[in-house]
Amino acid sequence: MRWSRGLARPRPLAALAALLTLAVPAAAEDLAYVTVQNGNGLSILDLAAGTERARIDVPGKPAGVAVAPGAVFVVSPEGKTLRRFDPAGAETGRLALEGGPMGVAVAGGRVFVSDWYNARIWAIDAAALTVATELVTGSAPAGLAVSPDGRWLASADRDADQVSVFDLATLGLHARIPVGSRPFGLGFAPDGRLFVGNVGSDDVSVLDPEAGKVLATLPVGARPYGVAFAAGRAFVTNQYADTVSVIDLATLAPLAEIAVGEYPEGIDSAGDGRTVVVANWFSNSVSLIDAETLTATGEIETGDGPRAFGRFIAKAP
Repeated sequence: MRWSRGLARPRPLAALAALLTLAVPAAAEDLAYVTVQNGNGLSILDLAAGTERARIDVPGKPAGVAVAPGAVFVVSPEGKTLRRFDPAGAETGRLALEGGPMGVAVAGGRVFVSDWYNARIWAIDAAALTVATELVTGSAPAGLAVSPDGRWLASADRDADQVSVFDLATLGLHARIPVGSRPFGLGFAPDGRLFVGNVGSDDVSVLDPEAGKVLATLPVGARPYGVAFAAGRAFVTNQYADTVSVIDLATLAPLAEIAVGEYPEGIDSAGDGRTVVVANWFSNSVSLIDAETLTATGEIETGDGPRAFGRFIAKAP
């Protein structure tokens, strides 16, 4: 885990006119909750207006984030704390977690937090904020993801070069699947396939979680980190390339590589099914991409060091 950064190349934000055209009406009420690690905060972004609505103090170098109905969960690795916020940004609870809390996901009234240092996942009651049990992973678990049908929880076990898949009904281990080198971020496609960004081998593993096998390995840009889905496509942030790779979900063919801000990390899709939001750690901004035209439509300024590691967009009903 890294809590500082080197000198970044300056990159200006897009013009205000571009910001005002970046969101389509269907995403008008979507909010992005972007953890800003260097700034010890949480930027709440209005995607339709193209503005930062609020910035909340969150100590301990926050990184992981997961939105849920009526709540936002934020993990601070350095502060070893899970915090719960309401949609306006008021803190409603916290839980100290000794170890290396990193990734976070929410499902079935539980919050799951990966422990980078101790090869485990905490399963936490989302209302009481108490640890119910622990799940054993491979070494250095980072990203967590929940399947669209709520059946599976997946963990990217970075130093084990594998993904652990757990049955959410029983919390039992279902499979351990070897992938590329140093998997970090991952996400389930709408059809249930699991896409894993391997930062060490510059590729994406596509998995069948039920069968516990690799379906394909796809080359992408340098240091793939996060994965999101929109308009029948997968979008992968490439940290070292300052780009997002686009993959056709039907054919797994590469479609484009889109330039974004500097050192892109977290990525998520808006409720319109068309807008993809990318957190640019070195640019202190998020880029917005039209998933149908495959063009970047603008940027929104954030606090210092946006990471947004997880599902960070609260989609309008």
